[in-house]
Amino acid sequence: MSTPKFLDVHVLQTLPYSNVNRDDLGSPKTVVYGGAERTRISSQSWKRVVRHQVEARLGDPAVRTRRITGQICERLSARGWDAGSAENGARQIVLSAAKGGIKLEKEKEGEPPVTSVLFYLPVSAIDSLADIADEHREAIAKESAKKSPKAVIPSDPIVAVLRSRNATVNLFGRMLAELPSTEVDGAVQFAHAFTTHGTSVEVDFFTAVDDVPKDNDRGSGHMNASQFSTGTFYRYANIDLAGLERNLDGDTAAARELVSEFVRAFVATIPSGKQNATAAATLPDLAYVAVRSDRPVSFAPAFEAAVRGESGFAAVSRDRLSEYAGRLRELWWPDTVVAECHTGIDAKPVDNLGPAVSGYPALVETAVAAAYGPVGP
Repeated sequence: MSTPKFLDVHVLQTLPYSNVNRDDLGSPKTVVYGGAERTRISSQSWKRVVRHQVEARLGDPAVRTRRITGQICERLSARGWDAGSAENGARQIVLSAAKGGIKLEKEKEGEPPVTSVLFYLPVSAIDSLADIADEHREAIAKESAKKSPKAVIPSDPIVAVLRSRNATVNLFGRMLAELPSTEVDGAVQFAHAFTTHGTSVEVDFFTAVDDVPKDNDRGSGHMNASQFSTGTFYRYANIDLAGLERNLDGDTAAARELVSEFVRAFVATIPSGKQNATAAATLPDLAYVAVRSDRPVSFAPAFEAAVRGESGFAAVSRDRLSEYAGRLRELWWPDTVVAECHTGIDAKPVDNLGPAVSGYPALVETAVAAAYGPVGP
């Protein structure tokens, strides 16, 4: 039997009038693909909500921040350090970690400085960094009194804390060029979502009425314009199963749980942009999962020629995906697909996507069982 190495997740999802991921001008992000402009949702945007759901369900939060000094300050202040001493302690942690390789920058007067790079680490690690500062409180106080303070905390225990991981660090990886030993190769590749068809950005002019107007004031209290679009999106991600197990030091049970939570979050989440104004809280129309023994395979080229439909795009997009999957099945080595299944809104199974299962819970369970075997008694 072929060894499972990668798990592919393909999703078709229709969003109504919305703008869940904006560009720098407030417009929905776009991409020109196959000569047609499509609405795009960045991988960073969707990955963030996936990450947060996985962390919330596992009760294992991480933080990605440049304000790590402020976080350390809060913890030191709670232990009785005055504000100035707490900031000096936090500075020493950053200074000692990379031996000056990470810069501190003033963000706002009266607040702790921010780092020149984003740290990404378990929330519990910040407590550990505060512990280290607490252990060297006297040395920090003496050094801080000097005109040009130098690092006085041994770097090894700090770097050891910065190397710590939680579930999503093991999933998505971590890069910190200033401290290469803390880097983690991500086990997940996450594509930008894009509409299967051409789209046009629409402008919504709106006003807000002032509930306390002046006499004879019949105008609005505020006028503005927002931009939105609609569409059926193709979404794709894959997990390097072996890479995830390496990140977890061979802990198959933890890997199994993480894959399950990732696939669940991938089909369950939607980015939060403009949701209060649009409530674009849809579910996927179709999800297909394949466990492969050779390499991950995206079906994005199925939509290189923009889908055209007289009565919507969702159904014809499902047909296009099915057709493309069938062609790949004839083209590629058939024994490289260890297992596959799909589920979705259609009453009848979709051809070329493996067996149909009943609903998304069954899809997740079937995919994980294919990757790691059935759960033991």
